[in-house]
Amino acid sequence: MEKIRLYFIEAYDELMHKVTWPTWAELQESSVIVLVASLIISLIVVLMDVVFKAGTSELYKIIIG
Repeated sequence: MEKIRLYFIEAYDELMHKVTWPTWAELQESSVIVLVASLIISLIVVLMDVVFKAGTSELYKIIIG
């Protein structure tokens, strides 16, 4: 039980005194970067979906007739 208690004490100490937390400005900047990257990746996935859907539709038309 003492090991568990020591673990939590050390974890708390590390989070409060050793971790460098971002400033509010850095946090906002990182959030904007993540949002923009997510939107770009989403657009790429949508474009791939449209292209593959069109391609498979044409392939089925050729195969089925």
